[in-house]
Amino acid sequence: MPSYYELYRTSTLGMALTDSLDELIQAGHITPQLAIQVLEQYDKSISEALANKVKAKAMLKGHLSTYRFCDDVWTFIIKDPTFKFEHDTASCNKVKIVACNARRPGEV
Repeated sequence: MPSYYELYRTSTLGMALTDSLDELIQAGHITPQLAIQVLEQYDKSISEALANKVKAKAMLKGHLSTYRFCDDVWTFIIKDPTFKFEHDTASCNKVKIVACNARRPGEV
């Protein structure tokens, strides 16, 4: 089974899943191996859902503070970004964008 990026494990949903799995392991209800399988399925499902189901588009305007490219991963830090959606606008002080190749790791 090809592996997927683990980027979304640090999201609110991913952290809640990890905490719940840790509690289930501590209580002896599941094995650590099963928890790893659940996390791998989460990585796959969230990646496929974002790729295939999200159709919204946004425009981003701000000041590029820092950018890096390492191991096929781009990291951008934007200061004072403004996001424009179809009917809404949002802004904040700083945003970090991590962008990976569309191919899964190890896929040719």
